[in-house]
Amino acid sequence: TDKPELEPLLATEWTASPDNKVFTFKLREGVKFHDGTPFTSAAVKASFDRRLAVNQGPAYMVADVDSVTTQGDYGVTITLKAPNSAFLDYLACAYGPRMLSPEGLKKNAGSDNAQGYLTNHDLGTGPFTLTAAEVGSRYALEAYPEYWGPKPYFEKVEIPVITDVSAQQLQFNNGQVAAILHDLPSSAVQSYLDNKSFANYSLPTMMSNYLYVNPHKGMMTDAKNRTAVLQAVDVDELVKQTYFGRGKVAEQIYPGNVMDPQYAKQSVPHDPSVLTALAASLPADQKNVSIGYDSSNPDNQLVSNLIQTQLAAAGLTAKVQAYPTSETFGWVGTDGQTAPEIFVALAWPDAPSPYTWGHISWDASGGLNYLGCSAPPVSDALAKGLPDGSPEAFSQAGLEAVKTGCWLNIASVDDFVVAQPWLKGVEQAHVVTNPNSLRLAALSVG
Repeated sequence: TDKPELEPLLATEWTASPDNKVFTFKLREGVKFHDGTPFTSAAVKASFDRRLAVNQGPAYMVADVDSVTTQGDYGVTITLKAPNSAFLDYLACAYGPRMLSPEGLKKNAGSDNAQGYLTNHDLGTGPFTLTAAEVGSRYALEAYPEYWGPKPYFEKVEIPVITDVSAQQLQFNNGQVAAILHDLPSSAVQSYLDNKSFANYSLPTMMSNYLYVNPHKGMMTDAKNRTAVLQAVDVDELVKQTYFGRGKVAEQIYPGNVMDPQYAKQSVPHDPSVLTALAASLPADQKNVSIGYDSSNPDNQLVSNLIQTQLAAAGLTAKVQAYPTSETFGWVGTDGQTAPEIFVALAWPDAPSPYTWGHISWDASGGLNYLGCSAPPVSDALAKGLPDGSPEAFSQAGLEAVKTGCWLNIASVDDFVVAQPWLKGVEQAHVVTNPNSLRLAALSVG
């Protein structure tokens, strides 16, 4: 489904106050952490405290927690400092504050809040427990015998790290790998669409292929110039060449399935003549731009090369360069001088609420605001929408983001998954809010 719904897991019931400031939960009984200790309400504050102490990535999700009070072992009330309509989405999303064993965290805290320990161990409550973590090589899971829910079909799962796309496909084609979940290049997608020996799935996500423009360098410091560059990009051609069978031209500035289609319409008409006229008036040293892309995604190299050609036709000289993910996150919070003028990457929100996309992408402090573009009208509209989840406010934030010329949503991208024909439950194991992954406990053989 393309519409996310909250479902009970460790919390069986929950209520939110009318102002979205106080949240009360009834917790599931009979759950054990993977270290054998029982899951109780004590885990909530311990897990929140650790998330804040580590202070990375989604720490913002619990930064406004004012208090956590327990009602016995299986009741808990969380009070926020300010109303937040996205808070339940935070708790349910893949990047939210996981419930971890308080005893395990204390025992293995070390000097880094158990970060080192959790590199190759786990302290959760899920259907599988981590048995091997050879970073850069392989990971292994085993079904946890005391899991509270339905027992998974598979007792063991091997997750090899295969960085070479060709080697990945070869192992899959030879039956050594059960499925490939992401990052197949467009040429391989067409091949698997035509090959009836394997199953293929194009599954809805909240993932988009985004173009970011650096407002701190050269000609891009002017919003009109940035918009001219965006208008020179032939989005229809990019999607046709790159995302056939698994994506479509984006119509909204938010990723697909985040907002209802009437909101946050992205209006950037294709008109390369605007950039052609601008380029003719620029000094020679401002006609050179760089286009960066995330090296982990082969399709973004193709997208970048196509944009390079389109900008060249309008009078700019562009070079294309790959950047590792670690370097792209290093641009966040800087003056943008080491980053390219244009950056292309796949991205998705932390959680279904439109606020989570707007905050991490458009706010000055956002973790995906790679090139450091922000504008007060955008942040003001996001802040206005957060207390009650107003779609009108979030839509206005998106429209203001379009005006900056800093962002272009190129395509709404599906998860394209190929699997051996015997692997069943792929569609049921997929979650729209969590691309590039499957819930392993929902898979079986048939």
